[in-house]
Amino acid sequence: MAEKKFDVVVVGNVGIDTNVYFQSAEVDFSREANFTENLDCVGQAGGYASRGYAQLEKRTAFIGYAGDDFSGRFIREELAHDGVDTTAVFIDPAGTGRSINFMYQDGRRKNFYDGKSHMQLQPDRAACRSILAQTRLAHVNIPNWARQLLPIAKELGVTIACDLQDVVTLHDGYCEDFIDYADIVFFSAANQPDPRPLIEELLQWKPNLIVVSGMGAAGCALGTTAGIYTFEPVPMEAPVIDANGAGDELAVGFLSSYVLNGYSLEEAVWRGQIAARYACTQKASSSRLITTEIMQHYFER
Repeated sequence: MAEKKFDVVVVGNVGIDTNVYFQSAEVDFSREANFTENLDCVGQAGGYASRGYAQLEKRTAFIGYAGDDFSGRFIREELAHDGVDTTAVFIDPAGTGRSINFMYQDGRRKNFYDGKSHMQLQPDRAACRSILAQTRLAHVNIPNWARQLLPIAKELGVTIACDLQDVVTLHDGYCEDFIDYADIVFFSAANQPDPRPLIEELLQWKPNLIVVSGMGAAGCALGTTAGIYTFEPVPMEAPVIDANGAGDELAVGFLSSYVLNGYSLEEAVWRGQIAARYACTQKASSSRLITTEIMQHYFER
C-alpha cells in the first residue's frame, strides 16, 4: 500500500475565539460596564483539532473555511506556521467565524457562536477528495457542509471519526448523517447527567461503533461491543483555567493514540484525557497544546 501524505485530515470550522474572563464570581448584567480580561486566539473545533495534531507531530491537513479578511489571513498563517496543510481552506464570503466565550472563575462557560455561512456553503468536492485520498484518518466536526464529504471519505476507505460536540439528542435532524458514516463517535456529556444512555443508544444504532464521551471533571466514558466503561479524570498539578478546546483535545489524544499509533483503547482514553486536561491549563491559546514529549511524561508517570 502506498504511503499516505497525511496522517489525519481535520474537517470542520475554524475561527477566532474571544474569551472574556470575568474578574468576579458573578456578573451584574444590569450594569453597562464590567472590567474583564479579553483574549483572542485561533479557535473552534477545527482550529483546536488541527493544531493539536500538529503539536503531536502528526502530518495534518485542514479542510474548512475562513474569510478573506484580517482574521482569515491570520488563521491561515498560524496553521501554516504549525505545519498544517491549508490547501483546502476555502473562502467564506460572509467572513471568518467568531466565538465569544464568557469565562466564569469557577470554570463555567457560556458560548456565543457565529458560524457565518456554514449552513449554506458548498465545498469543492474534487479538491476535498484529493486531500482525503491522501490520509489515514478523517477527524470530522459537524458544520453543515461537512456532511457532503462523508460519502467521499467512506468510499476512499478512510477511518472516519465524528465529534458531535455537546449533543442534546441524537435524533435532532442534524447528527444522523455524521453517526451513520462514523467509525468512531465523540460527544460531550455537558448536556447529559449520565452519558451511558446516549452511548447505549449509539451502540444500538451501530453496534460496531467506538463511542467516547468526555465528562469534564468526572472523567470519561468509553462504549464498544464489549460494554460501557468509565474512567477517572487524569490528575494534574496545574489548575484548570480555561476549558476551551478540551473536548477537541480529548478526541485528538485518543485518535492519534488509537488509530495512528496503535495504543489500546484504554491507553488511548487515558492519553486523550491527558491532552484534554493539559489544554485546560492553557489560557486562550491553541498554540500551546500538548506536545509528544509532554504527553509521554504524563503517560509514563
